[in-house]
Amino acid sequence: MRPASSLLLYGLLLSLTPLACSQQQPETTSTVATAPPMPTQAQTSTGSVVETFETGSKGAYTEADETLATGTWHFTDALIGSSPTDHKNGSHAARLRGKGRLRMNFNAPASTRQIRVSTATYGDDQASTWELWISQDGGRRYVRTGAPVRTTGPRLSVSSFPVSGGNSVRLEIRKTDGSSARLNVDDIEFVGGTGVATTGSTTSPTLRTTAGNPPIAAIVTSREDNLALGNPSGATSSLDNFSNYLMVKPQYTLSYNRDRGTPNWVSWHLNRAWMGSAPRQDDFRPDPALPRGWYSVTPHSYAGSGFDKGHNCPSADRTTDLDDNSATFLMTNMIPQAPNNNQRTWSSLEEYGRSLVNQGYEIYVIMGNYGKGGTGLNGRAVTLDEGRVTVPARVWKVLVIIPEGADDLQRIAAGQARILAVDTPNDNSIDPDWSRYRVSVDAIEDATGLDLLSALPVEVQDRLEATVDSRMVR
Repeated sequence: MRPASSLLLYGLLLSLTPLACSQQQPETTSTVATAPPMPTQAQTSTGSVVETFETGSKGAYTEADETLATGTWHFTDALIGSSPTDHKNGSHAARLRGKGRLRMNFNAPASTRQIRVSTATYGDDQASTWELWISQDGGRRYVRTGAPVRTTGPRLSVSSFPVSGGNSVRLEIRKTDGSSARLNVDDIEFVGGTGVATTGSTTSPTLRTTAGNPPIAAIVTSREDNLALGNPSGATSSLDNFSNYLMVKPQYTLSYNRDRGTPNWVSWHLNRAWMGSAPRQDDFRPDPALPRGWYSVTPHSYAGSGFDKGHNCPSADRTTDLDDNSATFLMTNMIPQAPNNNQRTWSSLEEYGRSLVNQGYEIYVIMGNYGKGGTGLNGRAVTLDEGRVTVPARVWKVLVIIPEGADDLQRIAAGQARILAVDTPNDNSIDPDWSRYRVSVDAIEDATGLDLLSALPVEVQDRLEATVDSRMVR
C-alpha cells in the first residue's frame, strides 16, 4: 500500500530507582545517607560521562565549589540534598532555589554530542523554569542552548540538548524564575564522550548499579523530531518544488504551497517540554524564510475576508519562551479558517490535546487542509488577496497519542498509541463538537493523496490507519 521505511528509534532508556512522594519537609539536608549510597558514576559502559551527585556533601546554599565524581562544580544558591523530599535517582541530588546555578569548572570530553539533564520539583513545590548554557571556550563565554525548560512534578524527567562542533564543553544550569520553588537536578549525562571529564576529575569511574531495583524508563520531556512520523508528501527544499516546499523550523516542520499561499500540512511534537508560561505574542507577519521572489502572504491578505488567520501549530502548543510562541504567528503556519471552525471546534480539539499532555501523555500531530472553497462570516469564498490565498474546503488533523516516555516510534509500533483523526468542513455553521468529525487516517489519505505515518512499518500503518477513534471524550 505504501513504501516501507526504516523504523526510527528515539530516546535513551535510563535506569531509575523507584520514586516516592512524601510531604514536604523543612528546608534541611542530611550529609549522611541512611542507606549505603550507590556507587559513583563518572562513565558508563557506553562511554557516556554522568554526574550523579552521589559523592557530594554540600549541605548549605552558600556559594562554593564542590568536588564531585566528574570534577569540581561551582554552586550558587544551591546545595546537595539527601532528604526524603529531594526527588532523585540514588541518595543525593542537587537542589537549587531562587536563581540558583550549577557550573562546571572543567571540560567534558570534546566528543560530547548531547547533554541530558534529569530534573524534578523538590518536595511538593510548584514548577520551576531553568535553562542550559554551554561554553566551548573554557568557560569564557556561555550561550544558551535550546529553550527554557519548565519542570513540573516529583518524578525525574529527562531533557535533552544537542551539542555541535568538536570543542570541549562545559555547562551551567540556571534556574531562571527566581521563585521560592526549589528544583532538584540529578544525573547530568554527556552522551558521546569516550572517557571521563578531561580535566578536574578526582574519582576513578565505576559503573552505577541498581541492585534490587529493576530499571524503568525515564519520563522524557525532551523535544523530539517534529517530523518523526515521516514526510507525508515527500516535500523537499528545492525551489522547483513550489507546491510542496519543505520548511524546517525548530518549532514545527511544514510543506508550503506557493500557489495556494498556505501550508499543505504542518507537523509537530507536543509534550511538557514545549509548554510553559510565555504569553501569546499575536505578531502575525510574513515568513522571511520563503524563497526570494515568492509572494509573501501578510496579515492584510486576510483583512475583511470573514475568515480567521487559523493556526496549524497552535500558539498555546509553544509557550516555553517568546521566540517559540512568536514562530507560530508566521503566515506560513496559517490558513483561512471559518471563525466558528477556528474558535470553537478546532480550539476545543487543541485544548483536548493539551489536557492529555498535562495528564502525562505526549502527542505527535500532523494538520493539513484540502479542497477549495469555504464559508466564513461573509459567505462562501474560494480565494483571498486577489487569488493569492486559497480558502480550503476541509481542515484535518491526526494525533498520535502515547504515554510520556522514550523510544516513541518503537512504542507506537508495539501498540501503545491511540490514533485520533479529525476531518472537518471549513464552514461557519460547523458543530462545536469536534468528536463528531472523527475519521480514519486512511480516509484522510484517500482525500489528500498523502502518506501519513510513513516512518512506521507498513503493517503497522495498515493496522493503525484503518481505525476510527471512538473513545469517550466528554
